[in-house]
Amino acid sequence: MKSLDSGRILLKRIAAAAALAATALAAPLEVSAQAKNFDLQSVFALQVPSIGQSPVKWAERVALMTNNEVRIKVHGAGEFVPPFEVFGAVSNGSIPMGFDWIGYWANKIPVANLVGSMPFGPDPELFLGWMFRGGGLEIIQKAYDPHNVKIIPCHLVVPEAGGWFNKEIKTVNDLKGLKMRIAGLGAKAMEKLGASVQLVPAGEIFVSLERGRIEAAEFSAPQLDLGLGLQKIAKHYYFPGWHQPASWDSIIINMGVWKSLPVRHQNAMIEACYANITYNWFDQINAQIEAIEKIEQAGVKVQRFPEPVLQALRKAATEVMQEEAAKDPVFKEAYQSLTAYVKRVGRWSDLQALPRVN
Repeated sequence: MKSLDSGRILLKRIAAAAALAATALAAPLEVSAQAKNFDLQSVFALQVPSIGQSPVKWAERVALMTNNEVRIKVHGAGEFVPPFEVFGAVSNGSIPMGFDWIGYWANKIPVANLVGSMPFGPDPELFLGWMFRGGGLEIIQKAYDPHNVKIIPCHLVVPEAGGWFNKEIKTVNDLKGLKMRIAGLGAKAMEKLGASVQLVPAGEIFVSLERGRIEAAEFSAPQLDLGLGLQKIAKHYYFPGWHQPASWDSIIINMGVWKSLPVRHQNAMIEACYANITYNWFDQINAQIEAIEKIEQAGVKVQRFPEPVLQALRKAATEVMQEEAAKDPVFKEAYQSLTAYVKRVGRWSDLQALPRVN
């Protein structure tokens, strides 16, 4: 009798174990059946340091936060459409999602220029505060709504370098006739000072500078610039990045796709961007000085623009922004909001500034 009872107990345990195993196997299948799959194309190659992998890490965070209910496959520049056509493809629904530098869409959305690169604008901390607590995102979204696009700021870029030059910049006159790759409002300011500017995709900057199509180029911070190999062909590397003290890359989502998502998935995408911003911030800060040292080791002269050149650039940039504000109401609203925010909230930074040790 005892052995019979033991056999029954064993059978029950086996049945229970089988049921548990079946449940474990069924769980992934259930999630898989509910999963939403989307494609995302970046304007950058995935191999570009920091920003190349930024949308990949965001997609991983979204999958984690949604228990794999939202799966996003990230594609590099040009896999579906050319880099500068990503916004239009997301707008018309050809691609559900994209990753960009906001300033690339300034021809369609003037305020994108301000958010992408405000010359002599706020530092990253102030820009972050304005975006999410100072009303910035609400203003920007108004400009994106007519294009059927949801924007989620998702990568805060550290201050950029002033650019790579094959000749030394000693006076403002050295900018006249200079063929330079530079984007955004900074490009317009350079034009005011006589430069000949053009926008070259990131993947073509090296060749353009090497072959003399351009004589100078700005792209990003030292970490990213180093990855492009510009230290192999340029002689001078200038600071500060007056044209872009901070800037934003973003996730853009077709509005129809966005509205089709449950609120918990929308919230996960937003929270994943918050995490992305934090991760990329400390990653970028850590990488810049090492990149500068490697650039110097390559024989490039690292230096600051002369103060009179910076003052001339500031004057030209202010004129540009005032002109742009007069042409577009959303640009004007954002410009006034951001400058007021910097003046008011920036007082905190001024009060806390410690004396520098020479």
